[in-house]
Amino acid sequence: MANTKSAKKNVRKSANKRLINLSRKTAIKTAVKKVHVALAANAGQEQAEVLLRDVAARLARAKSKGLLHPNAAARRLSRLAKRVSSQYRA
Repeated sequence: MANTKSAKKNVRKSANKRLINLSRKTAIKTAVKKVHVALAANAGQEQAEVLLRDVAARLARAKSKGLLHPNAAARRLSRLAKRVSSQYRA
């Protein structure tokens, strides 16, 4: 248990940041699922690309905030973009 005043404050801050980070990661997962659902339903290339741009923005934000490692964000985006492009190729 935290004894000093600053340690107690840091416990509160880390608890709040944990909730914020959890909601951001959940939002990323939800956005990725929306892309997968659009691909499975053959919703159209335009809609899939719009959803992919949303995922790219969320991943870039998470990367810049330190929520995800830069390589992890790039890997996720690359795999998703490859899946979208292969769905609508030729």
